[in-house]
Amino acid sequence: MAAVGVVLALTACTQERQNQLKREIQNWTGTNGVLEVYAGDKLVRRFMRIDKMSTAYGTDDARPRSYRFGYGILDENLNGLVDPGEKRVYFEVSDYATNYVFFESPR
Repeated sequence: MAAVGVVLALTACTQERQNQLKREIQNWTGTNGVLEVYAGDKLVRRFMRIDKMSTAYGTDDARPRSYRFGYGILDENLNGLVDPGEKRVYFEVSDYATNYVFFESPR
């Protein structure tokens, strides 16, 4: 009966609210994301097993900053696999100067 209530509540929501709920759930469960950073058309960095990317906010003014950050495993040899010795690192990507693609890992 509770499952029917949840389904009815979700169908009554707007598409935007459904997207917000999905993002909130993913904040708890993670997305197993991949971030690829490009210089022109060349792949130069890949981070794997990213739970989420967050927007930075100012300490004093609480305004959003022009970059996003997260933690992921640096795929040093760009083979798309987490190899022995590849470490989890902190990263930042600028809204202004970086060409990047973030997606859920198909593996």
